[in-house]
Parts: sequence; structure tokens; C-alpha cells
Amino acid sequence: MAYATTNPLTGEVLKTFPNATDEEVQAALSEAHAAFESWRDTPFAERAKIMNAAAAILRRDIDKYARLGTLEMGKLFTESKLEIILSAEIFEYYAKYAEELLKPETLPVANPAEGKATLVHEPLGIVLAIEPWNFPFYQVVRIIAPQLSAGNAVLLKHASNLPQCAAICEDLMNEAGLPKGLFRNLYLARPHTEMILNDPRVCGVALTGSEGAGVIIAGTAGKALKKATMELGGADAFILLDDADVEKAAKWAVMGRHWNAGQVCVSAKRIIVADAIYDRFLELYKKGVSELKAGDPMDPSTTLAPLCSQGAADDLRRQVEEAKKHGATVEPIGAPVPTKGSFFQPLLMTNLHENNEARHWEFFGPVTQLYRAKDEADAIRIANDSPYGLGGAVFTKDESRGARVASKIRTGMVYINHPLIPKADLPFGGIARSGYGRELVGLGIKEFVNHKLINIVDIDAPI
Repeated sequence: MAYATTNPLTGEVLKTFPNATDEEVQAALSEAHAAFESWRDTPFAERAKIMNAAAAILRRDIDKYARLGTLEMGKLFTESKLEIILSAEIFEYYAKYAEELLKPETLPVANPAEGKATLVHEPLGIVLAIEPWNFPFYQVVRIIAPQLSAGNAVLLKHASNLPQCAAICEDLMNEAGLPKGLFRNLYLARPHTEMILNDPRVCGVALTGSEGAGVIIAGTAGKALKKATMELGGADAFILLDDADVEKAAKWAVMGRHWNAGQVCVSAKRIIVADAIYDRFLELYKKGVSELKAGDPMDPSTTLAPLCSQGAADDLRRQVEEAKKHGATVEPIGAPVPTKGSFFQPLLMTNLHENNEARHWEFFGPVTQLYRAKDEADAIRIANDSPYGLGGAVFTKDESRGARVASKIRTGMVYINHPLIPKADLPFGGIARSGYGRELVGLGIKEFVNHKLINIVDIDAPI
């Protein structure tokens, strides 16, 4: 079975699910389209009631949802609960702001006698959402909340190791009162992606996943002339300038690299430290990592979770070995991790020189790439020496300096004096090999709508 719940702590396969049939996919498409034709004309106030109801259910049953997320992908229960709260906040954001974000816009025209131009934003149809395992609920909600609020329908293809989280997302929206067919979880097989994107009732695809998956899905969407948004990999720079508060920055670096066991696209993967504070930072960073405790993610005292699967841990080990062949120096840091379960020993990687191709790789787990920068310009150079362009962080006591450095980092997002943490009311997305398009806020809700021009022109107006 492709879809299965496997406990990352024990390796035990708990439940399996069959792939959807072609007939089930076609039925879901028909139901979604029929529901969309009515939903597109449903008032924003009615849509908002459902978004608020979904948020209220998440807050009420937070432990139930968080426990399931921890069971299927292994994240700390405390982190799972924060994810559920963030998901509720996204629903609430669109309940409050969707109508304002999509209100018609009057366009200025050079000669008012030639027309009254208005831009309206209309839903387009069915959106296919292909989502990853590292945030079982947040990744889904940040698509369905804006797209359902905009008047679209959504079909979900979730990660194969999250079948129960995927199913309960559909249950959530049903309980919230969403009309049948507007949101459906499907355990899709690979051929179904092309089948769905070739359907004229489908307007596009939103993918969060690997760079490799992005190439395939974007290519399929392109052949079908369908809109696509791609949130792909990242190798975010975490820069400490020479005037940074090194003690506080080191604590944030430990957290920024190891939350969700390092399985975050905006994790602090490449730490770049000014030469003047490098040695002190390294001392503090190692100490901070040594204080992490690996263990049962349901235990409140655990601060380092297992990876999502044994396969993920094995792949990361192979990637580290390849980096060594390119000249990387790798040092285990922190306390030993359990041998049972998909745990991964935190590693520190250095000697990532200009001829070491590993400096361009994304390590999806607790592997820290550490760089010593000669000065500010060198830190910026190292930060931009990446095929990715998702996020980043700059630490300095001078906010204007931080903003200046941030302006020179070629990514979609940069935080000053804080690791990059997704929020309900801030946009999310990147450039280059990290993909294209944006999710959340007004940018996200407008990704799959028709920006239609309506121009009222006097019949006697000249050409």
C-alpha cells in the first residue's frame, strides 16, 4: 500500500489505505465542479462562517489533531499543538479579510471619458493541492482557507505517510459545514495527477514539496496550460554580523535549525558567522545542541524529535557521506540519540569551500552547515551562493544595517534578529529553485482567481 501510517518512533506500520480508483477520482471531480458552481456565488459572509467554524473546531479539539500529527510524522507534540493553533489563525484571517482582499478595484484611466475601468477577482474552479508531510495540517490549511474563501474547490493529494491526517482534514471541513464536494481528500496514484490537471474543470495546482517533484508537477501543469504555484526546497542563510548579540543569536540558531527535527524548508540550514564572533558562537551553539534531548515526541521533556521515517534518515545519511567525498568535514554534536526509531544524530558540517558542491545542497534534517565570513560583504556573498531563494535571517544590533543586508539577499523572505517562522498574516514563498508564487494573505488568495477587467465605455466615445 502506498499510503500508510508508520510510527517514526517505533517503525511500526499501524494502518494502510488503498489508492483511489480512476472512478473515485472522476466522481470527486464531478462533485467538486457541481459544488463550485454554487459556491462561487455564495456570499463572503457565509464562507466566513465556515472558516470560523473550522478554526473553532481546531481550537476545541487541538489535542486530537496534534496527537495524530505526532503519530504519523513524529514531530514534538508541543510543536504539533502550535501547528494546529497556526492553522486556526489562518482560517480566522481569511474569515475576516477575504472579502476585503477580493473587493473590486477601480482602475485609474488616462481619460475618464473613455471608460470606467474596474478589476474584479472571480474564482476559477478546482485547485489540486499536493502537500508534504512536515506540517500535516498547516500545509493543507494555507491552501484551502484562501482558495475556499475565494470561491474555489480543492482536491487534496497529501503525503503518503499522512493518510489519517489527510482524512481528518476532510472531516474537519465537513463538520464545519462546508458543502459536500468542495474539499475532498484523495489517495491519488501517480497517473492521477496528469488525469486531474488535464481536466478542463481544474484551474491549477499548488505544490509544496521537493525540487524534483516541482519539476515534474510544473511540467505536467504547463503541458495542460494550468496555473501552478511551487513552494519547493530551501537552504536558508542565518547570518550573524560582527555586532550581533551572539548569546541570543546562538539560542535562536539552535532552535532555527532543529525545530521539527530540522525538517523545515525555512530552517536555518546555512549558518554564516562573522570572523570576529565565530569562535564564541561555535562554543555556544555546540552547548545549545548538547542540551537537546531526543526521545518520545509525546514526552514534554523531549526537544529533538525523530525524522519522519527511517527512509528519510537513511537518505540523509547517504547525502552526508556524499558531502564528505566532496571534502566536507562532519562532526557529531549533541548527546547521542536513540538507536530505535528514525532518529538522526545532529551533525556540524564545515569546509564547504567553493569547490565543494555540497554547499549547494539542502539537508532536510539536523545537519548544520557552518561558514566563517570575513566581513559583511563576504557574508552576503556566501548567502547568495545558493541555487535556492526561499528565506533567511540576519542578526545585528543595528536594525538599519540588518535591513540593508536583507535587501541584498536574493530570497523571498528575510527576518531580522529572529529565525523565520511562518505566520498567518504574512506571505510565504521564494524564488529561483525554491519555486514561484506566494501563499497566505492577499497574494495567496489571488493566485487562482480570474483578474477580470470590466470597462464601462460611453457608446459615443472615440476609438
